[in-house]
Amino acid sequence: MSATASPVEKIKADSNLLRGTLKQSLADGITGSLRDDDQTVIKYHGSYQQDDRDIREERRQQKLEPDYSFMIRTRTPGGVATPQQWLALDAIATRYANHSLRVTTRQAFQFHGVIKRELKTTLAAINASLIDTLAACGDVNRNVLSAANPLLSSVHATVYEHAKALSEYFLPKTRAYYEIWLDEEQVAGSPEHEPIYGTTYLPRKFKTAFAVPPVNDVDIFANDLGYIAIVEDGVVVGYNVTIGGGFGATHGDPTTYPRLADVIGFVTPAQVIAVAEAVITTQRDWGNRVERKRSRLKYTIDDRGLENFKAEVERRAGFALATARAFVFEHNGDRFGWVEGEDGRWHLTLRIEAGRIVDRDERRLLSGLRAVAQIHAGDFRLTPNQNLIIANVPATARDTIDALVAEYGMDLFRRASPLRLNALACVALPTCSLAMAEAERYLPDLLGKLESRMAAHDLGDAPIHLRISGCPNGCSRPYLGEIALVGKAPGRYSLMLGADHRGQRLNRLHKENIAEAEILDTVDALLARYAGERGEGERFGDFLVRSGIVAAKPGIPLEIRT
Repeated sequence: MSATASPVEKIKADSNLLRGTLKQSLADGITGSLRDDDQTVIKYHGSYQQDDRDIREERRQQKLEPDYSFMIRTRTPGGVATPQQWLALDAIATRYANHSLRVTTRQAFQFHGVIKRELKTTLAAINASLIDTLAACGDVNRNVLSAANPLLSSVHATVYEHAKALSEYFLPKTRAYYEIWLDEEQVAGSPEHEPIYGTTYLPRKFKTAFAVPPVNDVDIFANDLGYIAIVEDGVVVGYNVTIGGGFGATHGDPTTYPRLADVIGFVTPAQVIAVAEAVITTQRDWGNRVERKRSRLKYTIDDRGLENFKAEVERRAGFALATARAFVFEHNGDRFGWVEGEDGRWHLTLRIEAGRIVDRDERRLLSGLRAVAQIHAGDFRLTPNQNLIIANVPATARDTIDALVAEYGMDLFRRASPLRLNALACVALPTCSLAMAEAERYLPDLLGKLESRMAAHDLGDAPIHLRISGCPNGCSRPYLGEIALVGKAPGRYSLMLGADHRGQRLNRLHKENIAEAEILDTVDALLARYAGERGEGERFGDFLVRSGIVAAKPGIPLEIRT
């Protein structure tokens, strides 16, 4: 290993293929924390060590260690879960976590508030549900996104199977996960190796997604690697390949930035994994392992050149990519309410604000979905927009599902404004260690204030995409928001404006480090102009660019035709 490699690279190299000293850390009853290096290693097992920042100072003054707990994230390709799995995860959240499930923007479940002494039991219980957490975090190919709403049933089923197969193929091969959490015996003298990742895995996290036009619900261009399904006569004939998307950045550092992926060509279904392996191994070998904040694939491509990177991918794959096919995206949101699939089954998309499934006042989402799972014969699908689909419902069961939705107050999708339906927020405070400002907890209050401003301009039905992130890392994909807030400090944000509603244009910084009053006044003035000057059917982000209020960043053409 290079002497200049980042400290994380040494931790990975010394971890004995992701074992570290996790067993010893877990056995230490003196502290609720893991050893320092193990806090990095455990990410590959699907968990982050956190603490409650709301009470950190109070505990410090009492000479107590922080209130440590663990977030656990599942690996659920395409966000699909059976009713039996749902009930199992519900029980885990109630028994070991904070009585909530959270739907992430990567179609995974997150559990919050698990304490160290129950961490192994919790992970074993998740595994017993036939869902695992392996490679949900860390410098590996993470949970693979797949278009969520199965309106075109056979097409979505095909794409889902390809996404699932890719997810399985790129799992780490080490048996560490099974030894530590499931008590598998290590085979003495049996050599282990990681044929794809090597002993130091990837330089940074790697994200893959599959989209089915005309819906870009996965925000395909925000991913390191993407596959855009090309459908002819109802059959997936192949995929356009995208590489180099990513949103992590650092405030005040122009060498870090969000980037949209580039379309580099077309592959057949049989070539999907070969191209993915070529992209991943090229990033493994070419990626920056010295400066961690510049270690994502987007920087490798910009530093080496897109054409050079593509040529290396083709060399490793053993074939040239074909010319990209035509595709058109219409929007990157979800369809709410009931839709009928081509096979006659029905799918109900529920709005889950900030992805938090919890019983709160009249909206008893956790209890209501438990009741649905007990009678549902289809499946559940998490969307990349933090929502939930009760999928594959027979026509005869619609009335029963509807009655439960109404009884438990799960019908926000019928009452909410378009702004509220499409808003995204990351977890942020109090648990995320990177958060600089509120996001999830701030979202309901901010939405109410913005809805009032929009109503005053007769814009209550305008489908504006709002996204909030507690830091510039971008878990809520803020740089694709028509309006976005990126946390700078408690109560202060950078206001980003001007993305489009298809996920094909980044927004731009409009004002930096401003508080709520200035945010609301600034947006209010822009809404007033939008109300009076917009063209017919013109979306807010497009108006901001057309009117010159926001300079357009280069993006993906709205329509790509051959």
